[in-house]
Order: sequence, then structure tokens, then C-alpha cells
Amino acid sequence: QVQLVESGGGLVQPGGSLTLACTASGRISTIYSLGWYRQAPGEQRELVAVISIGNTSKYADSVLGRFTISRDDAENIVSLQMNSLKPEDPVVYYCNAARWGDRRWIDYWGQGTQVTVTS
Repeated sequence: QVQLVESGGGLVQPGGSLTLACTASGRISTIYSLGWYRQAPGEQRELVAVISIGNTSKYADSVLGRFTISRDDAENIVSLQMNSLKPEDPVVYYCNAARWGDRRWIDYWGQGTQVTVTS
């Protein structure tokens, strides 16, 4: 099993910055990738950024150049630095981990942390 706990959400003004952190525990050595997703009320959960075991990263077009994903393997933490935030209704950011187990891909999710960008 893999457990994920997010932190760092809150209220920020447009154009501001915020950094989210996700601490992973459990079968860390089996994780292939760690990522961040976000979901607004009534909408689908969408990928924000993901980083693999080889430290290759991928970003959604909407955040490319503004967000940076990174990982600290020593402390099993994946972070998402968000800059130039745009006004929007509250959105919940979820930490995701994917691993290969029992001959299949397994996804794990954190409880989510809310981010609100408003004046």
C-alpha cells in the first residue's frame, strides 16, 4: 500500500504563488510516478503535472511555464510550486502515485488540499 498526505493549500491572490507538498509512505520503492491532479466542483479531475522515477516531468498545457513539480526522494515528498496563479473558484488538488503491482498498474490518491485564487 501507498499512503499520500497533501498539505500547503489555502487562499492566494491572483498572480501570487503557492507550494503544495505531498508526503508518501508505504511501498515507496515500487512507485513509478508521482503527480498532481486538480478538480473543480462538478468537473472532471485533470492532470496538472507528473514526475517519473527517472525525474522526467510532464505538465498540462495550461500550467506549463508557471508550475514546477519536484521530488525529494530522501523524504519521499513530491512538491508542486505554483506561480502566476489565475483567479478561479476553489479547486482541490490531489496527489497521485502510480506503481506496478500484481501485474497491473495501481493508483493511489491523497485526500486533497483546496486552493482558492481570488482578490
